Amino acid sequence: MSVQNVLDTIKEKNIEFVDFRFVDLSGKAHHITVPALSVGEDTFTNGVAFDGSSIPGFRGIEESDMVMMPDPEAIFVDEFTAHNTLNIMCNIFSPDGDRYDRDPRNIAQKAEEYLQSTGIGTSAFFAPESEFFIFDDVRFESGQNVSSYSVDSDEGIWNTGREEEGGNLGFKIRNKGGYVPVSPADTTQDLRSEICRVLEEAGLVIERHHHEVATAGQQEINFRFSTLVDTADNLMKYKYIVHNTAMKFGKTATFMPKPLFGDNGSGMHVHQSIFNGDTPLFYEKGAYANISELGMYYIGGILKHAPALIALTNPSTNSYKRLVPGYEAPVNLVFSKGNRSAAVRIPVAAVTPKGARIEFRTPDSTANPYLAFSAMLMAGLDGIKNKIDPRQEGYGPLDKNIYELSDVEKNEIRSVPANIEEAMDALEADYDFLIEGGVFTEEFIKHYISFKRDEAKEIAIRTHPHEFSLYYDC
Repeated sequence: MSVQNVLDTIKEKNIEFVDFRFVDLSGKAHHITVPALSVGEDTFTNGVAFDGSSIPGFRGIEESDMVMMPDPEAIFVDEFTAHNTLNIMCNIFSPDGDRYDRDPRNIAQKAEEYLQSTGIGTSAFFAPESEFFIFDDVRFESGQNVSSYSVDSDEGIWNTGREEEGGNLGFKIRNKGGYVPVSPADTTQDLRSEICRVLEEAGLVIERHHHEVATAGQQEINFRFSTLVDTADNLMKYKYIVHNTAMKFGKTATFMPKPLFGDNGSGMHVHQSIFNGDTPLFYEKGAYANISELGMYYIGGILKHAPALIALTNPSTNSYKRLVPGYEAPVNLVFSKGNRSAAVRIPVAAVTPKGARIEFRTPDSTANPYLAFSAMLMAGLDGIKNKIDPRQEGYGPLDKNIYELSDVEKNEIRSVPANIEEAMDALEADYDFLIEGGVFTEEFIKHYISFKRDEAKEIAIRTHPHEFSLYYDC
């Protein structure tokens, strides 16, 4: 969409305000709102100034001036504002006109350019399955003398004995019993459908929605794949619309990977493929799972670099509460055509040549999508360039139930890092594949590692409530 088309949209839809947005290092959106009457062609030339020192992980106060440059291709009308508002995603620049190298969207755009420069293909396509919970109540606090959290859902299995107004009507979802039940067990169909309606208004193509495995309102909504940057933009819209639609219904949504102990967590399974023009590069009829050698090498790159990659795809301390055996968590660094506990799965059901793809199941939605998708692409491209064959490297295929293997067999399978510190150690030791073509910079990687280590320390130094259960009577 051209700048003129954006200005025409403002007039046609009676837009009163334009909301300029950007994404920080952690993947959180920020915004500055400008009256529509003040937005013209010069806005797209000069940008919108903001204070970079107030954004975590950006700049110090001595170099705080930064500029948002709006992208006319990335707009949607906001349904949650009282005044007609047009949201527009921006790229971040320094005042001297240079792209800011810590802007996640800049890194994603460089990743797309790097793919094209390799001659391997013209486009990388991504489709994340971003799971989330919808709760009726959430409470938490962390202070000097108190540390606690509580979440509640009318669907929660722990509420079978709760006294409710008019009596308890039952139909609570058991642990691991929440995969696609009909109502009245599934109480959230109308909410999901409304989310889908708003997503479609924002330009996403919805493929399906359903209740997920866990008790207490775990959900999944799938939207159609697109190119790397466009998919990252769409995921930012998706999270914004999920959060705000839930709030509109008097509920609260979270993409936190493991808000509940003892049941499945929420992942972000990322489907991905490479095309050269209109030609899919991951398909080879008759091969294992109909995946091409190029696709195999892509898998090899993902699995070889997985410990470092996970620092960007699973960047929270809570991520590793999900990545434990027993809850369908993809902790095993192997590939398979059917095993959902494998880190990489090759979908085979109802797959056409153009639908041939690989699915990296380990990531979760605490990831910054621009960084995570870029890192996955760079790992896969490294696998293609260096012909890393996952079959020869001992990554499978493994089409068995991993949980039923003997201890000897399990010990031969490499696993994901056990915590965020191990993931950061792995990234510190293996990031050359990320800085190829200047996509990521060494300075960015070192800054990111320091930023995340500081975040991890905030958890490590605080007393945990369960420690009272273990040690108070010592």
